[in-house]
Amino acid sequence: MLLTRAGVAFQVVGSRCDEERIRLPQPQMLAIERARAKAREAVLDPTQLGGQPCIAVGADTVVALGQEVFGSPADRADARATLTRLQGTTHQVFTGHACTAFAADGSQLTEAVALASARVTMRALTAAEIQAYVDSGESDGRAGAYAIQETGDRFVTDLQGGWDTVVGLNVAILLRLHQQCLDALAVGPHP
Repeated sequence: MLLTRAGVAFQVVGSRCDEERIRLPQPQMLAIERARAKAREAVLDPTQLGGQPCIAVGADTVVALGQEVFGSPADRADARATLTRLQGTTHQVFTGHACTAFAADGSQLTEAVALASARVTMRALTAAEIQAYVDSGESDGRAGAYAIQETGDRFVTDLQGGWDTVVGLNVAILLRLHQQCLDALAVGPHP
């Protein structure tokens, strides 16, 4: 949806990346490294390129409260625990972005990465509100167990930073990285 609104033509290719194998103590680096892995692993088989160069995009979002890091909840009990921990706090949201340019033979030409961050203040929630939200399924697969682009926005009282950063893809950053990769495809590999 965000890329479509920005006028970027794209094809969704599921990454085979097991992001849980990437563990780093700093949430900023964790988001970047997971985004890099997703972009790199999207093109494991050069034959899928059809003899054409491509740019693979990866993004990953993590939520941090102090040194505590929250990715996507493992299950609904984890989602409840995450929302219980985040409610009534101001926490950080970090989205790592990676664009990797691949030549037609599948060799990597260049990679461009960037991090976006936002501060989100979530109001205090009742146990019933948390349970109803988790039961709706909206927390499934969402960093921090909430989706600001859906009904999770009713929990947010303040946002400092980009809304699309919290959604999980900062379009302005992605367009800049994409252009860097387009430039690399035009002139060849960069050191």
